[in-house]
Amino acid sequence: MVFSSILFLFIYLPVVLAVYYIVPSRWRNLWLFVVNLVFYGWGEPVYILLMVFSICLNYVSGLLIGKYVLTDRKKARLVLVINTVLNLAMLFFFKYFDLVARTLSAIPGVRIPTLGLSLPIGISFYTFQTMSYPIDVYRGDSYVQKNFIKFGTFVALFPQLIAGPIVRYKDIARQLDERHESLDQFANGVQRFIVGLAKKVLIANNVGMLWDVYANASPAQLTFVGAWLAAVAFSLQIYFDFSGYSDMAIGLGKMLGFDFLENFNYPYISRSVTEFWRRWHMSLSTWFRDYVYIPLGGSRKGLPRQLINLLIVWSLTGLWHGASWTFLFWGLYYAFFLILEKMFLLKWLDKHKVIGHIYTLLVAISGWVIFQQTSVSQTLVFFRAMYGFGQAGFCAGRDLYYLAGFGLLLAAAIFASLPAGRTLFARLPEKLRSAAVPALIALVLVISTAYLVDSTYNPFLYFRF
Repeated sequence: MVFSSILFLFIYLPVVLAVYYIVPSRWRNLWLFVVNLVFYGWGEPVYILLMVFSICLNYVSGLLIGKYVLTDRKKARLVLVINTVLNLAMLFFFKYFDLVARTLSAIPGVRIPTLGLSLPIGISFYTFQTMSYPIDVYRGDSYVQKNFIKFGTFVALFPQLIAGPIVRYKDIARQLDERHESLDQFANGVQRFIVGLAKKVLIANNVGMLWDVYANASPAQLTFVGAWLAAVAFSLQIYFDFSGYSDMAIGLGKMLGFDFLENFNYPYISRSVTEFWRRWHMSLSTWFRDYVYIPLGGSRKGLPRQLINLLIVWSLTGLWHGASWTFLFWGLYYAFFLILEKMFLLKWLDKHKVIGHIYTLLVAISGWVIFQQTSVSQTLVFFRAMYGFGQAGFCAGRDLYYLAGFGLLLAAAIFASLPAGRTLFARLPEKLRSAAVPALIALVLVISTAYLVDSTYNPFLYFRF
């Protein structure tokens, strides 16, 4: 089940909200726990068992760590190590086993059969979420949750279960115990959800069609203009797809009384790659910072060790996104630029902001080509065309056709990816804004719904991670 579907919008969500606000507050977590599992198991019910196992594993680990952390630090550390190994083993088995099997089977004399298991939706997100809980209990950053239903509600919370943002237990622990829902908060949640729905349905889905036109083009077909049209289209698609999902998740959270942290902050205005990753998928970046980078030593042990830590973190970040060596290359690609900036480039970029912005856009757009392609060969086809070494020349007739057809949409999407629109809207008189917002939100909902009824193209890109 996806947020941008008629089933979710007009059946599942109204039922969830109606019952949630009818039942007494002490039963609301139980209701959420039940509907969370229904939501997760809608497509593949068998993986509900995996979700329940993850909940039980981390719940029990948290209890044991809380029991021993003050009296027997070694036992608490042992429980944490076992818990971490089991969580990562579960993630490895379902997500990476076939990749390792295929890679090792390329060695002469080695034959490891692949399993061909379907990837449990959102396993990368909820594994990282659940792992944060026992780690925070061990560190003393969070208290032990003794109520199984409350903890299960946190792990399987449907607004952000499938594609984030990654919500750490310590960030919403108090909200699980006591939430204060209000009409204003609910209205803000509805508004945020519909904005995210529009990003996904009206922008991401449509610019994604332009990328699909060029995605598998041969060297003889891909021109300079075509390659850049496709790369820019995908850069906008993935931004509006993922930030739209995050907006919907944050909005749904507000409807239920939760406040989730922001996940995007206009990343395409960044003037360095370092800044870009402070603005893009912020929940993942902070997770790796707090649970991998800093424990490895961060920047405390000198520049050489810091650069090694960056290399490790970004190798893991790449692999976290998918079971393909192209994702590892993508992670190493960003590690290269981040290391370069850490060594000397960042200071220079701070003095040349326009150049820094152009450089960051080139790096990000090129990075998305690596990210989306499934083979190194097709990535190289795009790079050759994008940087003037392609076989098909500068431009072809179909490029002009698609530029004319999608040009207005691309321009609107680029403008919407910048904070200028929000700034201009904030300058309007308050009375005008108060009157305009409900009308605009209602109009956007009607248009988005009409599009969903008429369209069969509605993927969420981050569902595969």
